[in-house]
Amino acid sequence: MIISLAKLTILRLLMDDNIEQRIRNVMSAVFQISADEINEDSSSDTITSWDSLKHFNMVMALEEEFNIEFGSEEIAGLLDFRRIKLVLLKNLDTGK
Repeated sequence: MIISLAKLTILRLLMDDNIEQRIRNVMSAVFQISADEINEDSSSDTITSWDSLKHFNMVMALEEEFNIEFGSEEIAGLLDFRRIKLVLLKNLDTGK
């Protein structure tokens, strides 16, 4: 079966939307805020309940949700929604 580039692009966009929603769900549960409040600009500076313990809990929840393991440098950098998404996509692409 051959899949066209256009279909692959559409599948990738759908997967990205699903990943974003899964990230929002994890962040919502950990930080005890509505998933609707979480957007591309959400960060440790904009979410008042984000502290070091909840950061650790978020990392563990993301690892469980996506069945991956972050490196220590990655963990320290997971401070905003955009970065979380980028690091997750990189890890999912490499099968880490």
